[in-house]
Amino acid sequence: MIIAFAGQKGGAGKSTLAIATACELHARGYRVLLVDADPQGSARTFAAVAAEGGYPSPTVVSMGAEMYRPDQLPQLAPSFDHTIIDTPGRQGTIQKAALMVADLVVLPVGPSPLDVWSLAESAELIREAQALRPDLAAVVTVNRKDPRTVLGRTVRASLEGLGLPILDTEISLRIAMAEAPAAGQGVTAYAPKDAAAEEVRALVSELLGFAAGKESSA
Repeated sequence: MIIAFAGQKGGAGKSTLAIATACELHARGYRVLLVDADPQGSARTFAAVAAEGGYPSPTVVSMGAEMYRPDQLPQLAPSFDHTIIDTPGRQGTIQKAALMVADLVVLPVGPSPLDVWSLAESAELIREAQALRPDLAAVVTVNRKDPRTVLGRTVRASLEGLGLPILDTEISLRIAMAEAPAAGQGVTAYAPKDAAAEEVRALVSELLGFAAGKESSA
């Protein structure tokens, strides 16, 4: 399964979620490839810190707008159980390349109106890709939610008109999520008893269930 974390807005938490998801899949015993398609190189920096600290981590490679070519990701991905792609915001060619090879696209969205508004643009990009690849699936996940605010409590209702499935799992704004990659670990290893770790485990389980359902219906 190839899962791309995408979306037109920068700062939505795509890199943090991609790293956390890849690490949790790796911790569950899967062979995992993490594709760093973001010029900022967050996943590559994470991999370097993990290697320096001696922590187990997924295989990390760098790819860009030509990842869809037969001699790139389509050739490499079959050697792994799951591939996670971290895409940048506002890099249309790279996101489109990821949509050409992904099985599932995850669109993280924060609780602010700007996040919700930008998601409409991302949804249109998904629909364009699905016109060419009808089997491409896409889901929305609420990220960096602060349940203490009105926006945090009502963001799900704001998303329901976009026509995309919304995952049950919601990721809250928690310090451990930000600290874990800087420490070279996935959050489920860095702070296994933290609520952030529980949320990431739930997210990964839900993504695996979604993937299984998609395969059984194919």
